[in-house]
Amino acid sequence: MTARNRLTDRPLEPESEFIVKIQDINDNEPRFLDGPYQAAVPEMSKIGTSVIQLTATDADDPTYGNSARVVYSILEGQPYFSVDAKTGVVRVSLADMDRETRENYTVVIQAKDMGGQLGGLAGTTTINITLSDVNDNPPMFDQRLYQMSVPETAPVGSVVGRIWAKDRDIGVNAEMTYSIVDGDGRDTFDITTDPTNLFGIIIVKKPLNFEKKPSYTLKVEGANTHVDPVFFKRGPFKDVTIVHVSVEDVDEPPVFDLPAYYIEMPEDAEIGTVVKTVSARDPDAANNTVRYSIERSCDPEKYFYIDITSGSLMTVRSLDREEISWHNITILAMEMNNPTQIGSVSVALKVLDVNDNPPSLTHYLEAYVCENAKAGQRIQTITAVDPDEPPGGQHFYYRLAPEAVNNPNFTLRDNQDNTAWILTRRGGWSQQEQTIFYLPIIISDGEQPVQTSTSTLTIRVCSCDHEGNVMSCNAEAYSLPASLSRGALIAILACIFVLLVMILLMLSLRTHRKKPYLCDEEENVHENIVRYDDEGGGEEDTEAFDIAAMWNPREVHHHLGKMRQDMLPEIESLSRYVPQACVVGGGGDSNVHGYVLAKLLEADMDPCAPPYDSLQTYAYEGEGSVAESLSSLQSGTSNNDHEYDYLNDWGPRFKKLAEMYGVLETNSPPMW
Repeated sequence: MTARNRLTDRPLEPESEFIVKIQDINDNEPRFLDGPYQAAVPEMSKIGTSVIQLTATDADDPTYGNSARVVYSILEGQPYFSVDAKTGVVRVSLADMDRETRENYTVVIQAKDMGGQLGGLAGTTTINITLSDVNDNPPMFDQRLYQMSVPETAPVGSVVGRIWAKDRDIGVNAEMTYSIVDGDGRDTFDITTDPTNLFGIIIVKKPLNFEKKPSYTLKVEGANTHVDPVFFKRGPFKDVTIVHVSVEDVDEPPVFDLPAYYIEMPEDAEIGTVVKTVSARDPDAANNTVRYSIERSCDPEKYFYIDITSGSLMTVRSLDREEISWHNITILAMEMNNPTQIGSVSVALKVLDVNDNPPSLTHYLEAYVCENAKAGQRIQTITAVDPDEPPGGQHFYYRLAPEAVNNPNFTLRDNQDNTAWILTRRGGWSQQEQTIFYLPIIISDGEQPVQTSTSTLTIRVCSCDHEGNVMSCNAEAYSLPASLSRGALIAILACIFVLLVMILLMLSLRTHRKKPYLCDEEENVHENIVRYDDEGGGEEDTEAFDIAAMWNPREVHHHLGKMRQDMLPEIESLSRYVPQACVVGGGGDSNVHGYVLAKLLEADMDPCAPPYDSLQTYAYEGEGSVAESLSSLQSGTSNNDHEYDYLNDWGPRFKKLAEMYGVLETNSPPMW
């Protein structure tokens, strides 16, 4: 600080320094900056066990007086906990606190400045203290005896039931391990622990059988996995219980005496030979009767049959090892009283080989000899094949047929190694003299019974070069000319095919032209009623009726000729009921009547007309009929039932209609 002249602003004296010291007073209370607090201490802790240390801060000057001197005290939480007044350490003040009795505690701590004197400021905080678990409680089963049941068909590994040794502790301190320590079911059942390590799961260890043993007793022990040595005196930390398991009876399928059958049979066994007699029984106490059958899908060719009562499996077809060497058959056994219970077993049948097939030449049924071949030259090595498989291996023997033994051209040498050579006996071969030779060869095997076959080897005479390579075997006759390629042959065949298609189309069009076309208007459509009094000409009879004439009634051609003598057309009788005045008069009526009479005359004069009548009905009402109008036009407008009794008044010609639709007058008494 300095003093200055007000007018000149010059300092009047040197600068001076002043120090101002502010006196602190107790105006801030202690504060717990991190509260409220969470803490945990193991249950059963000893007195004095530290739980947590608290620190309160005071904004007052700690160097001046007691304004910042803090003293701690407990306001809530006694007698379980206490706090050190100077350090703020919270400790256990009650021994053997049990978590299972009470787990959570709330403690209120106060911090007061001025050394706790009267007039000091105070602040409080809360501590939530939890007792952590220790393994201080042994497990105990809630039942001394467990009753369980399981069906006898339960597979191995099936769950029978579960048990639980309860422990008041939690977490790892409650984890259990279970074991079967005694009982007659120790070998039949087993026990494991579930994923939570709390429950014991009893499972099936071996197959069950109600008929052999209906119940089991198990003595099971449950023990804590983690044991604290400090609390051994509270033990033992394990418990035992008894489990009684009842096996339930189930209607089981029949069981065969063997799990599978293996059979060998020679392929020459006669039909009806018994292959094997299988046996199955009902394992239940009822011991029901068993019936046998063969599963259809395993024997589609039906080689075998099984007796339904005895279980004897026999052949019904000849076996052939070369066709099927193994037969896998599934035999079913069914209870008579319960067809749903079916047992099965597999039968593997191996067909043993029998020497029943003759050997034959393989691959080579043709050979060639060069024109320049000399006597004694080998032209072919032959081998044979036999579908049979003898145990000692194949042994083939070759020789020429008796009729070829003394032929002057070729001979055969058996090499005794299942092969043979074809050798020439002479030279001087020529295609001009003979181009093909046939050499019959007899082949036999070495097994009993000996099988023999004859194969014919075709030998061609060919032109060869000096190294023996074939140049020509007179094959020109078997090949196409050199000038005609395969493409040209295909083109010729294609042309022939096109010509055939065109011819068929022309014939089809010509056939369609012969048929009349009905191309007039709708009003020219007629209804035809054709009545056959005797057998006609069938579908080929096209002379019955010429509908084309109806389109133009004026073009009526009269075919004069010999009158038919076989049958008088019935249509002629209709003219008696047509008024003749209509023929003379003009108008539409006369035209129709005249047309009908013209067609009638044409039918009478035509000797080729079929022996039946054609009645053409037009939508035109005629005149002079005793039956008046017979038209069905407009009949659909009325829903009233028609009365047909008037048909009796129309005469004998309508007698049949009167019988069908009306009431026929008769004097005979009723039949009912």
